[in-house]
Amino acid sequence: MSDQSPSPSMPDAEFFAISTPMTPEGLFSLLEELNIQTKTVNHPPLFTVEDSQSLRGQIPGGHTKNLFLKDKKNNFFLVTALEDTKVDLKQLHKLVGGSNRLSFGKPDKLMEYLGVLPGSVTAFSVVNDKTGQVKMIVDEKLLEHDVINCHPLINTATTSIARDDLLAFLETVKHPPHILNVSL
Repeated sequence: MSDQSPSPSMPDAEFFAISTPMTPEGLFSLLEELNIQTKTVNHPPLFTVEDSQSLRGQIPGGHTKNLFLKDKKNNFFLVTALEDTKVDLKQLHKLVGGSNRLSFGKPDKLMEYLGVLPGSVTAFSVVNDKTGQVKMIVDEKLLEHDVINCHPLINTATTSIARDDLLAFLETVKHPPHILNVSL
């Protein structure tokens, strides 16, 4: 991955009209169309941060954890942070603009808005939120890493992407990230 990547171009209108969830192959095609270089490693299914820690050393860069959250008014948030970040769900709503305490979103809403199953939540999954129901939050400490590792819409692979390319991707899919310090 290079430090200097060409600016991604905007996908065509057809991209935003798709209603079925994007596949990993579709994601890779979109990233290629946007001139974003990535590297993907396949591995057994990983459901938790603890599961994924077995890959440290094999995959350099910042490894993520992703929290799909909602507030009492059914506003939804995807928080992407470093895997070891401790997040205070009782206070996070004040930072992200939620009403009252946040809780985990239900699996049916996860599939409806982000098109992924529990265990596969990733910053890339906002590509499936065509109606802008989910507010993207990125922890500022994650951005200290030049390379960020995310699941490519499934939990049997990890995709490494340059930090600036991930931010450009989020902008391109109409989910500009709110960069905040979400750690305790």
